[in-house]
Amino acid sequence: MFIQTESTPNPATLKFLPGTEVLGQGTADFPEAEAAQASPLARRIFAVGGVSGVFLGADFVTVTKADGIEWDHIKPAVLGAIMDHAQSGEPAVEGTQASSGHAAHAEDGEDAQIVGQIKDLLDTRVRPAVAQDGGDITFHGFDRGVVYLHMQGACAGCPSSTLTLKMGIENLLRHYIPEVTEVRPVAA
Repeated sequence: MFIQTESTPNPATLKFLPGTEVLGQGTADFPEAEAAQASPLARRIFAVGGVSGVFLGADFVTVTKADGIEWDHIKPAVLGAIMDHAQSGEPAVEGTQASSGHAAHAEDGEDAQIVGQIKDLLDTRVRPAVAQDGGDITFHGFDRGVVYLHMQGACAGCPSSTLTLKMGIENLLRHYIPEVTEVRPVAA
């Protein structure tokens, strides 16, 4: 198995491409080791000292290192953990941990059509681009012109994430949906 790695806009995060399906559909975010109990793959990666976050996508794994740790010191062990998992035959996530990118907020009434347009633009224009950088963005709500989004994977804590939200996503949504006035990040 040959695993490629790609840098991301976040210097603390690397994207690992195993060349095989990781989740297939959806994503799974493990911002700390305690959250990874349902994921044999994430547990293996967290066992590597210096790993502070793991994000699983359809065909990639994004790993965030702790401050003060150099990639040269932990990258071989992370590659080994991903290879060991691939050979184990275990699923990346047990049960139904993977998310679709939308929070379970039911939107009805007058905002239902706007929310549908927002979700469609996020799914077709934003999430594929963000996935290329090793992350994901999930929709958390729309209230009085403000769209609330949660950034995951390489996007969480990225120095350019505010710029991405404000200049990229906010401008895109405002262009297509005049009712959108602002985009704000939320913590999970």
